[in-house]
Amino acid sequence: MEQPEERTIAAIDLSAAFPSRLAGDVRSVSAVMPDATYSPADPFRVDVQGETVAIPSRLYRHEPAAGWEASLTPPQKVIARCLYSRHSDGYVRQRHIEQVLESSEPWVAPFVVQLAGEYVLEILEAIGHGLPGLAVPGSVQRKLYGEFVARNPAFFVRTERRAVNYWACHYRWKYAAFGTYPGPALLEAFRTAASEHTGTRWPRNTPPPV
Repeated sequence: MEQPEERTIAAIDLSAAFPSRLAGDVRSVSAVMPDATYSPADPFRVDVQGETVAIPSRLYRHEPAAGWEASLTPPQKVIARCLYSRHSDGYVRQRHIEQVLESSEPWVAPFVVQLAGEYVLEILEAIGHGLPGLAVPGSVQRKLYGEFVARNPAFFVRTERRAVNYWACHYRWKYAAFGTYPGPALLEAFRTAASEHTGTRWPRNTPPPV
């Protein structure tokens, strides 16, 4: 089947994907990003510390040329990598999300949790390895992700259901039981973090672990 020809579209403001106080930083990041070839896919909306942000489901912008980070501040580099974690290419998503997992910025959390419900096995494994603090009571990572999940229960339910659907469609042949697939351990870590944050047991919306 013939592929549609790529085309450059008008610049789209990506500042809605982050808290409003970062609007200037997002504009600085957008200035070093190549123009989009397609409009971003419909965003998902989540609450980040009381402010609603709208993050593209997919982003269609090529990565900048080598040396693109030189003109950016450290927070702007994290913003750029968060945006590229929504890229249409799974390899690009993985490469960039791996670079932000150590961040303690609350606006990083939705980019990470969204990927926990997607289908690239290597990304699930990378997130699990990159968030060791989720297993540590009282850690910065557990507090960060516990608060985010607690603020966004409906979003987390959708994340759980997507994970089950992707396992059933793509990985059931390899992992006969959902509990043996890498995704459930990560989701359980987020649930544990939310339970610690709220002081109540967070509900499960996936098959039980084996």
